[in-house]
Amino acid sequence: MGESGRYMYAVTRGVEPAALGEVGLDGGPLEVVEEDGLAAVVSSVDLAEYGEDGLRRHLEDLEWLERVARAHDSVVQAVSRLGPVAPLRLATICLDEDGVRARLREWGTELRSALDRVADRVEWSVKVYMPGSVSRTVSVPDAEPARPADARRDRGLGTDYLRRKRTASDARRTAEEHGARVAAEIHEELARRSVAARVLAAQDPRLTGHEGTMTLNGAYLVAAADADAFAEHVEQLAGGYTEVRVESHGPWPPYSFATLEQP
Repeated sequence: MGESGRYMYAVTRGVEPAALGEVGLDGGPLEVVEEDGLAAVVSSVDLAEYGEDGLRRHLEDLEWLERVARAHDSVVQAVSRLGPVAPLRLATICLDEDGVRARLREWGTELRSALDRVADRVEWSVKVYMPGSVSRTVSVPDAEPARPADARRDRGLGTDYLRRKRTASDARRTAEEHGARVAAEIHEELARRSVAARVLAAQDPRLTGHEGTMTLNGAYLVAAADADAFAEHVEQLAGGYTEVRVESHGPWPPYSFATLEQP
């Protein structure tokens, strides 16, 4: 390894590295850097790969990004099993331990607030799909080319074409409005049973491979003791909406409620 830096995975309180049972990126051992009651879980990485120039080279490498994201998440998951965790953004790098401590001092107020907010709580993800993507284009057969002798017939064909196009457009708009109403109803119901809730941006099906139109990508912060009851409620709720597909995943570390908005 050339010049090394410190990769920051997450921040927690009072954790022993040996208790994590994980290794960091590229097999490096996990360490804990403490400052004013906060504990950053870190490992050493090669700055040739993870420094500014290295990251610039790798940002378009999906295989590299997936490997780093999986390792990052594995450490965050391990930390979450030992106490409250504030996951840090992918590729949060400091040059040395003094830099890590400086970050902890800089973000101290936000970190303490985040850890208090998620203590003994987990995150559930709930997604809602309308079956079959609602197309943004309408395929309506074109009218035949006009001929002078068929002017009257062509006028009829043109009127019929416009009518069918308007009907298809109305049907698409109705489906979109219905999907939005169903998503709002499900989100409101789950939010009432959560400590906190967020609506996230819909995911691109080209990246996730999901079928249908995603009308809800919701994140829900739930007391750890209520996690099973929340999952059961989602299942029951899904049964009442046969026109959509409801998927739930969790419990997870509370990424959506504790990750800092770092500059």
